Amino acid sequence: MTPRPDVLVSGSADAVAVRGPDGALSVLRIEGNPFAVREWLAAESDARPANDPHLKDGFVCDPAGCVAKLANGTAIAIARTAEAFSDDCTRASLVVTTRQAPPGCAATVIDRRMLRASGAINLRQEGDFWLLEATRPAGTDRPWGRATTDSIDPTTAVRGRPSARDATPRPDDLDADD
Repeated sequence: MTPRPDVLVSGSADAVAVRGPDGALSVLRIEGNPFAVREWLAAESDARPANDPHLKDGFVCDPAGCVAKLANGTAIAIARTAEAFSDDCTRASLVVTTRQAPPGCAATVIDRRMLRASGAINLRQEGDFWLLEATRPAGTDRPWGRATTDSIDPTTAVRGRPSARDATPRPDDLDADD
């Protein structure tokens, strides 16, 4: 059996699905064509229509963005505004946005630059890593989606939130000249 993805992101990030504690997908469709949502639900043998208002029940939203949790409690954030990054980058393991993410975000980020290179992405959490499966692997050139120079490998592992580390200087690193 192929492991099911924990998170699905459409190529334009206008739809994001997160596998909740019950194993079903919660889907946040921001706008646009419901094609991706219909395909995701069909692949899950989920009979709900793409416009079912209960699809988004696993998401909690405010004007800045939305958050959903995986079965293990991992937070997935959808940042709609620049202000959302300050909280999302420190609290979530994964941030999805249609914007360009700020440098130094502690979370794994799926942003406009990555989506332009990869197309839609399926993600599966494996310990501290996110396994990304891109629909547009490196070097893929199609009439409807030209290859870019920054395409990503079809399956890539990226580290999630880094573990906390002690930044206190060691005594031998301190300058002995007082």
